[in-house]
Amino acid sequence: MSQEIHHREDYRWFQPITTRWLDNDIYGHVNNVIYYSWFDTIANNFLITEGGIDIQGGDRIGYIVHSQCNYNSAIAYPESVEAGFRVNRLGNSSVEYGIGIFRQDIDDAAAWGTFTHVFVDRVSERPVAIDGKLKQALESVLV
Repeated sequence: MSQEIHHREDYRWFQPITTRWLDNDIYGHVNNVIYYSWFDTIANNFLITEGGIDIQGGDRIGYIVHSQCNYNSAIAYPESVEAGFRVNRLGNSSVEYGIGIFRQDIDDAAAWGTFTHVFVDRVSERPVAIDGKLKQALESVLV
């Protein structure tokens, strides 16, 4: 992944995120672990709303096998932020997402990163193909 700062135009799908009082750490800014929570939130919201994933009863679930985050500038409560989402790479059973975190009305990402899901059968935990509505949704945000 490039260390260049990412911009809004690099992403295909967006979701607002509300910072919370508890997101700030002792240094007065959002703690790094919160960014990973935001990554998980936007990816799973996309999978549910656009990809048709049934997180509670579906046959297919996604396991995170890799993640990383790059930080450009600090965010602090009560700022409003927005997460940008895209697919960097789409394999047979795995997908690498790209996610950017943006301050309201700012084009440069405050943070950006990736995480990779491998989709598996809920019972056997063996990899399963990404297909159907899920594949179409992921292809719609593929860069």
